[in-house]
Amino acid sequence: MQLRYNYRAYPDASQRRALAQAFGCARVVWNDCLRDRKEAHAAGLPYVKSAELSRLRITEAKRSEERSWLADVSAVVLQQSLRDLDTAYKNFFDSIKGKRQGRKVGPPRYKSKKDTRQSIRLNTNAFSLQENGTVYVAKVGHLKVKWSRRLPAAPTSLTVTKDSCGRYFLSFVVDTEPDILPELETESGIDLGLSAFAVLSDGRKIGSPRFLRRAEKKLKRLQRDLSRKTKGSKNRARARIKVARQHARVADRRRDWHHKASTQIIRDNQAVYVEDLAVSGLGRTRLAKSVHDAGWSAFVGMLEYKAVKHGRTFVKVDRAFPSSQVCSACGFRDGPKPLHVRQWTCGACGTVHDRDHNAARNVLFEGRRIVAAGRAETLNASWSAGKTRTKDPAQRVEAGSPRKGRTTQAGIPGL
Repeated sequence: MQLRYNYRAYPDASQRRALAQAFGCARVVWNDCLRDRKEAHAAGLPYVKSAELSRLRITEAKRSEERSWLADVSAVVLQQSLRDLDTAYKNFFDSIKGKRQGRKVGPPRYKSKKDTRQSIRLNTNAFSLQENGTVYVAKVGHLKVKWSRRLPAAPTSLTVTKDSCGRYFLSFVVDTEPDILPELETESGIDLGLSAFAVLSDGRKIGSPRFLRRAEKKLKRLQRDLSRKTKGSKNRARARIKVARQHARVADRRRDWHHKASTQIIRDNQAVYVEDLAVSGLGRTRLAKSVHDAGWSAFVGMLEYKAVKHGRTFVKVDRAFPSSQVCSACGFRDGPKPLHVRQWTCGACGTVHDRDHNAARNVLFEGRRIVAAGRAETLNASWSAGKTRTKDPAQRVEAGSPRKGRTTQAGIPGL
């Protein structure tokens, strides 16, 4: 399976200028190639192949006077930008044909130099790990990196990202084997909510930290200061960075908390069942801010990939399943209930239910039924279980898919 490992990088002034140039050149190649394909489509011409675009927009463009500065960055950066465009088009075509699961994917769009997030992707021909703990990037130099943990294997791809508040991150793609944990007999159904972030079928409740709500007072003050600055001024740019940094702190705290909670749940249970919530729909209601503050989608995604990584069973229960309407003791369906009803009594057996705990138990029973029916992949249900090349969702917005190349040094000695 493939995992991503993210580390904070600290480039100096000259390296920041080199990275900015690399971001810009990759963006120009993307836009030039996208423009050629759009114009060919509008004129009724065949789809422009990647080999032709590489010759016109990279090789010959370097020799022209208008694009001669493309030669100042690594050729790998430009080629990977073209490959990322090919991937974007493939996802678009697969989405139209129904080959790609999930929400519909739109066609690629032009990139802007005013985007607050920039990234480039490199294969092993353009970066290497050094003995002194730095990472060499072609035509950028040796980047100082804060190694929070050791890489488990040689990376096959590197994405350098600059976020909205000016921080730089290195994201390594690593091929690793699943870390199978000892089998347990415990299973858990999870009901996600707002009053309590998660309620487990055994009665445990995980409180909602509400990181955005806690930082709202400071965010309001910073946003008010930003609105008073003149557009285009340096003071406004500095104020924008302050707002972006505060939002980044909130996101980092939420992500760290999600990782700790999801890891604990996966380690404590052999099977995890969770309801498939319509987060995009809930994000358009009056509860939108609280829904986005909870971050249910990111949390469920972490549970899913960690279950594959550690050999656990993970099942999503359909969102149409009436988990809050059915009595978990006798199975009687008591009908829908408004959100303010937190406790109710079953009309058939008289059992008094906590709404969230009852829903978690129903999710557990429905998840077990799905597994028994053979509609969920477990370690014993499919020969391919544990062998599928599953990717860890990237913690940063990154472009493209990893490409294999020659091996590099695994880990950093001395850490």
